[in-house]
Order: sequence, then C-alpha cells, then structure tokens
Amino acid sequence: MKRSGRLTARTDWILIASILPMVLGGLATMTSFGGEVSFFSKQLLWIGIGLGLVWTISRSDVRFFRDSRYVMILYGISLALLVLVLLVGKTVKGAQSWFNFGGFSFQPTDLVKLVVIAVLAKYFSRRHVEIKRIKHLLVSALYVLVPVGFIMLQPDFGSAMVLMALWLGMALVAGISKRHIMIVGGVAIVAFAIAWFALFKPYQKARIQTFINPTADIRGSGYNAYQSVIAVGSGGLLGKGFGYGTQSRLNYLPEYETDFIFAAFAEEWGLVGALIIIAALCVFLWRVLLHARRGASNFETLFCAGYAIVIFSHVVVNVGMNIGIMPVTGIPLPFMSYGGSHLLGECIGLGMILSMARYERAIHPDDINNEFLGYA
Repeated sequence: MKRSGRLTARTDWILIASILPMVLGGLATMTSFGGEVSFFSKQLLWIGIGLGLVWTISRSDVRFFRDSRYVMILYGISLALLVLVLLVGKTVKGAQSWFNFGGFSFQPTDLVKLVVIAVLAKYFSRRHVEIKRIKHLLVSALYVLVPVGFIMLQPDFGSAMVLMALWLGMALVAGISKRHIMIVGGVAIVAFAIAWFALFKPYQKARIQTFINPTADIRGSGYNAYQSVIAVGSGGLLGKGFGYGTQSRLNYLPEYETDFIFAAFAEEWGLVGALIIIAALCVFLWRVLLHARRGASNFETLFCAGYAIVIFSHVVVNVGMNIGIMPVTGIPLPFMSYGGSHLLGECIGLGMILSMARYERAIHPDDINNEFLGYA
C-alpha cells in the first residue's frame, strides 16, 4: 500500500541544523594545524557543493525512485564504476579505490552505498507480504554481496563492513525472519573457520589479526590507533584549546583531517566538545528515523532507515577506532572528515530525505507495522 501525501513546502530545519557542529568542528580542526591550507579550502568548496545538492534535491520530487527501472540502472552503473576503479583507479593507502581527476579524487564506493540503500528499499518494499521467506533474505544478500566482492578486491574492508551492516539492518527493519538470519550467520561463521584453518596463508592471517586488534603492534600497523587513543585521553574534560593539540601539531597523529579527526578534535576541545559532536549526530539520526516512521510508502520508510544505518555504522566505526575499540579502517566521520566523496554522498542522501519529507504525512505507528505484515 502507498501512503500518498500532498507535496508541501515544509523543511526540517532541525535536521539541517544538526549537521552544523560536525561541519564547523571539521573545518576548525583542519584550520587549527595549518600546514596544508588546501585541506580547509578544498573542504569549504565541497561543503558549498554539498549544500547546493541538498537544496536542489530537496526541492525536487524523488518519487521516481520508486520505479525499479531507475534503481536498477543506477545499480548497474555502480557495479560498472567498481569494476572500472579496479582497472584504472588510483591506489591510496594500499587500496585501489579512487579515480583521480587532476587535483581532485573521487571514491565511487561512497555513492554505491546510496544506490544499495535504494535497491534494498525497493526490493523489500515490494515483497512485504511474503518477506519472511528465506529466498528474500538470500536474494537481498546477493544484491549486496556483488558490490562487496568488488570492494574487497580493492581492498576496502571498512566499506564492506558498512554494506553488510546495511543489509542486516534493513533486513531486520523489513521484517525478515531472525531465525533465517541466524542460520545464514552460522553458515558464514563455519565457512570462515574452515577458510582460516584450511585456506588462509600465514600473512593473510596476520593481516586479519592486525585489522581486528591494531594496538597489538603500536610500533607498526597499530601506531595510528595508539596515538589516537593518547590524543583523546590527553584532551581531558575541556581540551587543550584551539591550535594546541600536540599529537596532531607535532605529527604524532597522522591523518588528523580524515580517519582520526575525532581524536584531533577531542584533544583540542576535550570531552565536552566530543559530547557535543555525538549529541549532534544523535539528533541527526533521530530526525532521519522520524522521517522513516512518516514515510509516504514502504520505499521511503526503508530508504530513510537504510541511510540512518549507514550514518550510524560510520559513526560507530570511526569513533570506535579513534578510541581504540574498533579496527582501523578508512571510514570517515560523517559531515566532519575531510573529503568530497563521502560528503557529497551524505548530502545527496540528506537531500533525498528532505524531499521525501515534503510529501510524507503523520500516521499511527501501528499502520507501519501492519503494512510490513501485509495487513495494510
């Protein structure tokens, strides 16, 4: 059933305002340590482009994404980009995942995440009556495993983790049987155990062990994670002050503008500043999930939920690796880390949600539950 709504001009200013602490915090950290002025100026350019996309898309009618033809065309283009980047892409930090255009680089994986959200939202929204059948779990998993396979070849373990978390989260939201998910998870664990003892070579096992516990080798691959923990801890309650973060200023903490921007920010602004960022992210996720509950159809509900899952996964992985409890990956902190690819992807998704909010309507939560069960 489609919950048709009249197109309105309302804008969720709370949702838009909630990204400001991340954006300003990121810019402050980039300009605080000087050196590479291009970080600040380029990010300012990407922010301008991103906000332009948010405004343009939010004023458009994105309901054409309910048509499977458009979604599958975008899915095909996404897979083509993932193949192309393996052939002609630029290798950065050991991963061949970037297209290089002069002074700018582009990572297609960030847009692939949005497309996969749309594909899963479309697939689950059309099969809500028979969603508990295991074939829908397997087919939906296949839509995710194909891009994950290409991403693992780069290799980009972080993005692969996010896509798998996206699939699991959206499957649960759609109402797929938890028993079936547990069966698939059990098979995956058994397959990994067999591969670990029978297929993986010693160097492959060492890579996985370092990925899981990077601080085990603080003089080697775990150096960044160790320095990040020191930076966060040294910030104390109120921080060292703007421009006085010694871990970043003295180059003990590499990648302070991207992977470890949360640690660099926390060192200067302390626990209070870090909690402000976390609080802003919580408000952002709350507003997105509110729109998920009010979606005009299953597609809008699932798309908003999928977007929230991706943002949440990025936050958990990035903040987790900055405080030493998660593996170190190249996952950026949404709206805060330096980089145009992830920021444009986040802004496109935000624009789509604001557009969907223009034709949503308030409904009782029971209506959504019944719809997914096939009663509405």
